[in-house]
Amino acid sequence: MESGRLGETLLPKRLALPIFCSDPLSSVAYATEEILLILALGGLAVLHLAWYAAVGIVILLLVVVASYRQTCYAYPGGGGAYVVSAENLGQTAALTAASALLIDYVMTVAVSVVSGVAAITSAVPALDGHAVALSVFFVVVLAWMNLRGVRESGRWFALPTYAFITVIYLMFAVAAVRMATGATIRAESADLPVEAVSTYSGIALVLLALRAFASGCTALTGVEAVSNGVPAFEKPKSRNAAMTLAIMGGLSVTMFFGITVLAMVYEVHVAEDPTELGLAPGTPMSTALAQIGRATFGDWHILFYALQAVTAGVLILAANTAFNGFPMLASVLGRDRYAPRQLVHRGDRLVYSNGIVILALAAIVLIVAFDAQLTRLIQLYILGVFVSFTLSQAGMVKHWRRELATPAHAGPAGAAARRGIHRRLAVNAFGACLTAVVLVIVLITKFTHGAWIVVIAMPVLFAGMKGVRRHYDTVAAEVAVAPGERPHTLAENHVLVLVASVNAPSLRALSYARTLRPASLTAVTVAEDPAEAEVLRATWEAHGIDVPLRVLSSPYRSIVQPVLRHVRDAPERTAESVISVVIPEYVVGHWWEQPLHNQSALRLKTRLLFMKNVVVIDVPYRLASARELAAERAETPSDS
Repeated sequence: MESGRLGETLLPKRLALPIFCSDPLSSVAYATEEILLILALGGLAVLHLAWYAAVGIVILLLVVVASYRQTCYAYPGGGGAYVVSAENLGQTAALTAASALLIDYVMTVAVSVVSGVAAITSAVPALDGHAVALSVFFVVVLAWMNLRGVRESGRWFALPTYAFITVIYLMFAVAAVRMATGATIRAESADLPVEAVSTYSGIALVLLALRAFASGCTALTGVEAVSNGVPAFEKPKSRNAAMTLAIMGGLSVTMFFGITVLAMVYEVHVAEDPTELGLAPGTPMSTALAQIGRATFGDWHILFYALQAVTAGVLILAANTAFNGFPMLASVLGRDRYAPRQLVHRGDRLVYSNGIVILALAAIVLIVAFDAQLTRLIQLYILGVFVSFTLSQAGMVKHWRRELATPAHAGPAGAAARRGIHRRLAVNAFGACLTAVVLVIVLITKFTHGAWIVVIAMPVLFAGMKGVRRHYDTVAAEVAVAPGERPHTLAENHVLVLVASVNAPSLRALSYARTLRPASLTAVTVAEDPAEAEVLRATWEAHGIDVPLRVLSSPYRSIVQPVLRHVRDAPERTAESVISVVIPEYVVGHWWEQPLHNQSALRLKTRLLFMKNVVVIDVPYRLASARELAAERAETPSDS
């Protein structure tokens, strides 16, 4: 796609919802289960605390959504927490937010895909031993789909997302009708014993409840993606982004709370280790949502399998939120020279291809390292989310305070505007305080369970981004020129043409070298055997080549070292002159031919590039396979 067609990729709300909100919408499938998993440690007596955790998460989700709606209007250029922090809190806070978000996006892909595979194995237990392979496969497929373009991927992702929402609300309706008609519905695990692993009371009980709340906060992951991607929306961008956030918030709250209510009413029991519920070792454990679906739909097995299918689909596709957020944030960091500049460039389909590939590789490494175990991966999750939440909302507070200080809002004429700004400031201030408290809770309750890895990874990534910026600043200062400075004229250009024999590539290289009109032109060859050198001299004279041939002796059979010594010690190489080394190279048409040619030339070029006042010139000679490939490409119509 041409750059001028970027406007065609802008998203209407119906496509933006599955693209940017699939993560928070799908996380309701496992957020309740994470609460119950932690509370199960305290036994049956503490499971009622799930109600309080769920209410707290609902309130938190509503506040965060309201806060980020303000960001969509205040920063229509996107960038989310990084841009807000950079403008209001400084680069240190901005890079902290960026490092947190980048890590969280990688975690989003890993957790979403692994949880989707868990939904598949709950329906088909025979696949349980292939979780890692399935997870890696789905990450690769997601990366490929995103490389096809944002709008195209949105069409693919829309159906599973909307199907998931539809089936969840259908499940709520069926449950309501059955219970209203007097049916008693219980989960398959309701009669399994939930034994406490320890006695929890006082402070220990509070910490257990807080840990359950922190685990359930996975329902908030991905909320910031909309504010990051405001430029991708159709006009009016800010309004459409804010409305999409509101729709997402309403859907997430009702689905999460509804699933939690059914889990408590059905007495769903889950445990990290099935033996804790009296099951045999190695027995596959159904997810909480799978148990709710099986109990609700009863004999309507087709609806249960439909629920598992759409749940697996939306959980896997939830990683798409990260596949949009990570490359976009990485491109902003690249623009600001905190990340490699290659991340700034869009690919053929107008997506940030390099960022997509890096995200996929990082997620695969994480999945393999943690053996695709959701309970282990989830402990690393959401710490970065609340770091970015807190910094973003704190930055917005400073933004609104600065707005209040502007002359445009002074006096009676600006009274209405000031009231609106005060209202927005209050929302963001409350959001910042609330997310900061949750951040402390998450850090305390999850640190020893794996979150320490993220605590270490964030400073490492932070230092890496600082190092990239230092490198770019150093290079920029080094290559800068003074005002009015002009190109320096070199006194002479001395050309050396490397030859191995008298053949077509060598003659072509000599012909090219003559066009440079050098001060001197010499052909250079390296001889391991004196007899071979004499044969080359005789052939050279027989062809009447009027270029001096210099034979370099190589008693140790090296080709690179004699040439390097000759160039280094050449008297023509001075501060006011340059030596151009011309190297004929074969161009081949097949990948398997490449290792068979040009290896000495590659090693030689690598070394020559570090020598001062030396220029390396490749003169390509296309072999038949390369000419055939060029002809085939010429016959194939170009997309552009």
